[in-house]
Order: sequence, then C-alpha cells, then structure tokens
Amino acid sequence: MSSDPPPSPDLRAERIARAGERVRSLLDEVRRCFVGPAEIPERIVACLLARGHVLLEGVPGVAKTTLIRAFAMGIGANFKRIQFTPDLLPSDITGTYVITRDGGFSLRKGPVFAHVVLGDEINRAPAKTQSALLEAMQESQVTIDGESHTLAAPFFVLATQNPIEQEGTYPLPEAQVDRFLMRITVGYPTPTEELQILKTYTRGTPEARPVLSPEETTWLQARADEVFVDDEIYAYAVGLAGYTRNHPRVSLGASPRGSLGLIVAARAQAIIENRDYVIPDDLRKLAAVVLVHRLLLSPEAEAEGISREDIVREAIERVPYRRSEARAASPTFGATVASREG
Repeated sequence: MSSDPPPSPDLRAERIARAGERVRSLLDEVRRCFVGPAEIPERIVACLLARGHVLLEGVPGVAKTTLIRAFAMGIGANFKRIQFTPDLLPSDITGTYVITRDGGFSLRKGPVFAHVVLGDEINRAPAKTQSALLEAMQESQVTIDGESHTLAAPFFVLATQNPIEQEGTYPLPEAQVDRFLMRITVGYPTPTEELQILKTYTRGTPEARPVLSPEETTWLQARADEVFVDDEIYAYAVGLAGYTRNHPRVSLGASPRGSLGLIVAARAQAIIENRDYVIPDDLRKLAAVVLVHRLLLSPEAEAEGISREDIVREAIERVPYRRSEARAASPTFGATVASREG
C-alpha cells in the first residue's frame, strides 16, 4: 500500500474530473461497436474501475463476446479467450510446466496470463475447471505446481454464461459466483436496436480503437479509490445487504463481500457521472447487478414465484437512507447532497 499522503480536496477533484473524461471516451468507443442498452457498457466500465469481474448472462447471439472484445481493444489490453467445454482441464486455463530440450522445465503460460480474459460459456465446464479461475479472480495470481505467479495489471475477467435451463450447462458454484462483482443480463435487442445491428454488422464487425492503455487503466482504478464515501453511505450499503440476510424467503443472503462490492462499484459510478463523491442513488442503481446473483432463495420463495430481483427491489424500497445532521464531509459534498435530496 502506498505511503503517500492523501491528495488535497482540489487536487483530488481535478484528478477525478480528468478520470471521468477518459472513462467517457472509452464508453463512447465501446458504444460505437456495441448496439444495445447504454447501461450495459457503463456497468462493465464501473466493474473495471472497481477491479472487479463481470458475469454476462444471456442467450447466444446477443453480442456478448463482441462487447467484451471491444472493451479489451478500447483499453489496449492483451486479450485472451477461453472457450469452456466439458472436457476443459484446469491446466488449460492456468498453464503448466513442460520439459525443455535440455531436460529442464519451462512454464507454458495459459490464457489466464492476460489483461482481459474472456471465459466464454463458463457454465459449460464442470465445477473443477470453473474453480481454476477462483484464485486468479480473488488474488490476481495463480499457483502452478506449488509456485505462485502474479498476473498482469489490470486483470479483468469477463465470463459469459447461457441460461442454466439450456442443455449441457452446469450451475456455477456459490464461491465462484461470489467472486464476480456484477452479474449483467444481456437480453434480446429492441426492434430499433436489431435494425441498427443489421445495418451495422452486415458490413463487417466494427473494431474498437485503443483510447486507453493498461497503465492508464490502472491510474483510473486508483482514482476510483479516491472517491469520497460518507459514513451514512457505508451504513446504507450494510442495510441493503443485511435486509437480504434477514428476509424470510432467502436461505443465503449477500455476504460482506456484497456490501463491499456496492461501495467499490458506487465509487466507480461516481467517476462515470463526473462526481468525486458517492450518493445513495449510486447504490440503488447498482444493487441489482451487485447483489442479485449472491442470493439463494428458499423453496417457499420459488413456490410463490418470488425472484431474487424481487428481494433486491424490496430492499431498495424498504431500507431507508438516513443522513445525520453532523457530516464528516467536505462542504461541497454536504451542500451538493443536501440540494439533491431537497
């Protein structure tokens, strides 16, 4: 951890404003290549800034892979794709040592040694193979034959999965799912979007231009760490996650990793919206993609037709955000939030 003193409020605001400009240039480039809801690229950028990983769920053919490739090219990153199949081995992901001509051993690195890793159709491989990504996603390192290897920075996993009802798929283990900061559903395009897809992609798939570099991406991630979070925002995140744990129709609620995910994602969202502080709406906007996939419902909930999305919506509606009179915030933050809350 850096021992440098924290920046002054003015310098922090200036750096975060500059970061917001760079982030929006990346979003513009990705949206040039991806036709679909504008919030999907925005959520992925927020996850990248928060050093998280994304699980994209949707039926085949809705441009999930195109979207991920556009992000990798947009940040000028080393990009690798892993096609998950039932016969894929963990060593096919991490790599293995091979014998050299002189009788020694040399590491043949697997595709996980990249800045951006696409795990395509991750739920078509069994749990043992899926778990090969666990250490990489949590620790940014992999262990091969007892030796640890640090991965490149930034390290960003974007996995796609087909709906679990489809033939030949395996449910992701709870520990694996919890390592994804966000789960984003990519649905069918609207008729207008599909018309634009036909006009765009019949002339060839557009390729994103590199508007950032991996080094600049890590700089942006550091700026997200500087976004101010008030004590009441922390308490609000705890309240939202806690509501899911105490719900009578939830057998497994969001863990502290879920409430932490809300905070780091909200910091990134603030940069996207050109703010150097988090507001309650950031958490409300992100709660569905950060918390829903972490919940397990009781059999009674499934029998009653209650979904995980229903639980999170209920939490947003019922958990209040309480703002205290005394605020340990900057005057600008307090005045801005007070004006927005009326």
